Parts: sequence; C-alpha cells; structure tokens
Amino acid sequence: MTGSREVAWLTEDEQRSWRAWITATLLLQDRLGRDLSDKHGLSSADYEILVQLSEHPDQRIRMSDLAERTLSSRSRLSHQITRMENAGLVTREQCDNDRRGTFAVLTAHGWDAIVAAAPDHVAGVRAHLIDALGSDRFAQLGRLCEDISEHLRHEAEGDGRVDL
Repeated sequence: MTGSREVAWLTEDEQRSWRAWITATLLLQDRLGRDLSDKHGLSSADYEILVQLSEHPDQRIRMSDLAERTLSSRSRLSHQITRMENAGLVTREQCDNDRRGTFAVLTAHGWDAIVAAAPDHVAGVRAHLIDALGSDRFAQLGRLCEDISEHLRHEAEGDGRVDL
C-alpha cells in the first residue's frame, strides 16, 4: 500500500479477532436469515420491520422514523415497504397533520407473520448465539456491542449525520 499516512496495522491477534468477528456475524446473519426465509418466507429486513411495527403502540411508524430504527436509507426502506405491501404484510397511510409524511402500518397478515416467525427466530438466536456463548459471555458481548454502537453514533453525530 502506498501513501504518506502512517497506518497502525493490526497485530496477528487483532487480525485474527477481527476476522473472527466478521465471519461470526456474517454466518449468524446468514443462518438466521435462511431460517426465516425457509420457514416463514420472510427476509431479515422483512422481519426487522415487522418487529419494529409490532412493538410500536399503534403498530404504525412514520417512514422516516422507521428508516432510522432499521438503519436503512429512506430509499431502500421505501423499496422494502413496497415489496412488503405487495405481500400484504404492511400498508402505507398518509399522515393527517403532515401531507408529506407517510406511515408504515402493520396489517393483520403482517401481525400473523411476526407471531408465527418470532418463536423460531428467537430459538435460532438462542441456539446459535446465546447458548453458544453462555449467559455471562453473551451479556458481556451485549455490553461490548453497546460500546461500539455508542462510539459509532457519536462519530456520526460529529460528522453531521444524525440518522443512526
């Protein structure tokens, strides 16, 4: 690699840990996503949106807020919601007090889908992550991930990005 910038290359141990992190997160997401698709016909993105809507008091969330909650661009979310509308999982509704705003709204079919998929998804998370680590190490992983998320959100705010 060329350039005048000094690079703090990863040590062998750091490189091994970094690659293990990447491999584990990709394999876990792939496995959980495959299970959702095979058993319930849902993508991971579908499931995350259904979770967000099902946990919200009116089972509806303004699209801009949903994009923030799912860490999606508004454009990507709009395409995803269109696919989910076509599958009957959600609908869109205009905001009464702001004609430019739109809500994503969970349908009865969407509710049935999340109710059916959630137990299998949770069982997968438990089997492939929590049980693999044990409760103490899983709690430690959670704290470490919170630290990473906080660091990255703080950086994003410093860059003028507040959409994370």
